[in-house]
Amino acid sequence: MTDVGEVLMSVLSTIRVPKPGDRVHKDECALSFASPESDGGLYVCMNSFLGFGSQYVDRHHARTGHRAYLHITRTRKAKEDDNNSGSGHPPKKKPTRLAIGIEGGFDVEQDQYEEDVKVVILPDRQEVTSEDLATMTDVVRERVSLSMTGIMTADSVSHALQVQQWDGEVRHESKHAADLKQLDNGLKIPPSGWRCEVCDLQENLWMNLTDGKVLCGRRYFDGSGGNNHALLHYQETGYPLAVKLGTITPDGADVYSYDEDDMVLDSKLPEHLSHFGIDMMTMEKTERTMTELEIAVNQRVGEWEVIQESGTTLKPLFGPGLTGMRNLGNSCYLNSVMQVLFTIPDFQSKYVSNFDKIINDAPSDPTQDFKTQVAKLGYGLLSGEYSKPAPDPGDENGASEPRGDQIGIAPQMFKALVGRGHPEFSTNRQQDAQEFLLHFINMVERNCRSGSNPSEAFRFLVEEKIVCQQSQKAKYTQRVDYIVQLPVPMDQATNTEELQEAERRREEGDLLAPTVRAQIPFSACMAALSEPEILTDFWSSAVQAKTSATKTTRFASFPNHLVIQIKKFTFGLDWVPKKLDVSIDVPDTLDLSALRATGQQPGEELLPEVAPPPLMTPDTEVKGILGFPGNEEDDSLYSPLLCQSVSPVLDDSTVSQLCEMGFPLEACRKAVYYTGNTGIDAAMNWIMSHMDDPDFSAPLVLPGSSTGPGTTPTESLSEEHLATIVSMGFSRDQATKALRATSNILDRAVDWIFSHMDDLESMDVSEGGRSAAESEGGRDPPPGPRVRDGPGKYELFAFISHMGTSTMCGHYVCHIKKDQQWVIFNDQKVCASEKPPKDLGYLYFYRRVAE
Repeated sequence: MTDVGEVLMSVLSTIRVPKPGDRVHKDECALSFASPESDGGLYVCMNSFLGFGSQYVDRHHARTGHRAYLHITRTRKAKEDDNNSGSGHPPKKKPTRLAIGIEGGFDVEQDQYEEDVKVVILPDRQEVTSEDLATMTDVVRERVSLSMTGIMTADSVSHALQVQQWDGEVRHESKHAADLKQLDNGLKIPPSGWRCEVCDLQENLWMNLTDGKVLCGRRYFDGSGGNNHALLHYQETGYPLAVKLGTITPDGADVYSYDEDDMVLDSKLPEHLSHFGIDMMTMEKTERTMTELEIAVNQRVGEWEVIQESGTTLKPLFGPGLTGMRNLGNSCYLNSVMQVLFTIPDFQSKYVSNFDKIINDAPSDPTQDFKTQVAKLGYGLLSGEYSKPAPDPGDENGASEPRGDQIGIAPQMFKALVGRGHPEFSTNRQQDAQEFLLHFINMVERNCRSGSNPSEAFRFLVEEKIVCQQSQKAKYTQRVDYIVQLPVPMDQATNTEELQEAERRREEGDLLAPTVRAQIPFSACMAALSEPEILTDFWSSAVQAKTSATKTTRFASFPNHLVIQIKKFTFGLDWVPKKLDVSIDVPDTLDLSALRATGQQPGEELLPEVAPPPLMTPDTEVKGILGFPGNEEDDSLYSPLLCQSVSPVLDDSTVSQLCEMGFPLEACRKAVYYTGNTGIDAAMNWIMSHMDDPDFSAPLVLPGSSTGPGTTPTESLSEEHLATIVSMGFSRDQATKALRATSNILDRAVDWIFSHMDDLESMDVSEGGRSAAESEGGRDPPPGPRVRDGPGKYELFAFISHMGTSTMCGHYVCHIKKDQQWVIFNDQKVCASEKPPKDLGYLYFYRRVAE
């Protein structure tokens, strides 16, 4: 064996064979969006199993000393037209199941590639040939073979996260099927010729299995479908099961349970159909099943035609800042948010201007580093390197005009990292873009302990002024916020008559009734935001009793960039989410100067800083409480720290209502306690905003109780959590108090500290018993959170729109103004916008206008 052969054998003898649980990154570079399909392919380290593009593999070799890499390249196969249609596109096998990664489901490997795999040795990228292996020992040859096989057969991290095997057809037996009540009304349903008994609709028809009523199905968000008569019938009668006519075959049918709100199985379906004269064995399918309809919708979601503007042909755009993002499966909410964020200078300077330094400083596993992955995404979007037309499989010579689709980038590592551990963002389900924006801002806050913090661009202070109507004394509080939530006053619609007429025609079964959208003035939304809120159950420290009060909300500071959310998504009286179909004349420029907070006015008296009396159980006897039986010589005021046995009175009816909605008992008790027995609405709002808390269903621990974690001064607190809060502009004492008040849970501590600004600024005694002056070394009171302030004049530069009936479904796109031209970003498609639908947006982004 030559010296070169000995060196090769020495290198290859140290490579690893992937084991179960090893993360194999064979689809995406850890530092760029290079892949096996890119020029130069992908190099997978045979020791760490990290993948690197040709640009970064030498850097990894130099930093780690690893020399053996599996070089994977893929080239697209030429596709043949089996139908001889001349289109260059082969017929695709139609999916027959609403599934991913399952026979009959959506094909997740539609692109066919020729793959070339070889082992190379760095730094010269010398290929290890079969002749080289022949000169080595059996042990080394077997190790190389096992390592290569293990890497190529392992599920890559990105693939496992992007496409999970999912079957949307799994249905469960209905709880009503076994003993379903059927009326003996003598009704017999003919085998064809059905019409809705209310509006004469002849498609999307459902027969109620209790009384045999044939009625039309639900109206879809785009106005198609039925007129909701089957649903209205259930709401009137409570008859739960319905079968979709036209889907009945000897193998089964579509059965829907209104009570269970899902497609279900009915094991007694033949019997239930026979009751109305329907023989399953003779029925043929004439209507598309719900699965087929959902598959059709899913196939259309990614098509440009579905959301193009007014049927116009849009011009594709390419270049820096015009890079599309691939949809990883309901990831359009993430794509839209990140496209807008990297239009903002703060995010560009933090993550893209210093891109080379961030890459050079990246840890050994950059796939798990937040700063590296955000920088990688930002550079990918802004550099223009990936803003190129996607290859047309039918255009061998590249002679056709560029299509809207781009090569773009697939943010697989980024999505996996920011969603890790989150119950929603770690899934492939559709999510609320506003919730993701706040989630990402929270992650930026945590990861910017030093240096610039780009989320400060959105941060502003809100002043809330509460005036006791009996004493006319006021209380001022401040809190931090990042988004303005703008209410939609439906009663202020300017086209009420048109709305009422369209609704009347629909109720009368008029199939030609137009779909009319409510026209809401933006000024009405702003008026609803700024008008005083009436508090009917306010405890006034001035009169020592509950009375009415008014609460007014104003801006204590104006951020550099203002985000406005139109509150289109709301809950009905039955707590079912619904979307308001509205058009709002959102302006290009905005002046909020009139909403600037003024603070305490001359001559205005403040409410005394006196805590409300404790809520007591009627059978609790506590010594030392003024006005309660006890030691007559001890009339000291009650202190929860001195008397920890007191339990609060909780409104049992409110707790019961919450429990009936399916929430844990302890969570319901905490919701009622922390909202001061102020009613079901306040408690429900508390639950909705704390559902993700790790201790959501943990037992209620009263303030001052020694039994709860995080309440004793001596308990060890996380230095990492302390550092995170301190980096946001708070003192260590304030961070300590927030963590101890929230059981040492960082997310809750951040929420707590922002909602207790006044308490923190007036801290007289620190948790350890020292005075604030002692603990701070006699310095001035520590500042609050860092906020930027300036004039309240803004101009619109981006908005995110949503199509669908709920944030949990549908599709998101964003429009961004670049060089005075509106551009639409629809996943991989980036085009010049002709008619940006500014009146239909969900999230609006404004930037401050310089005076």
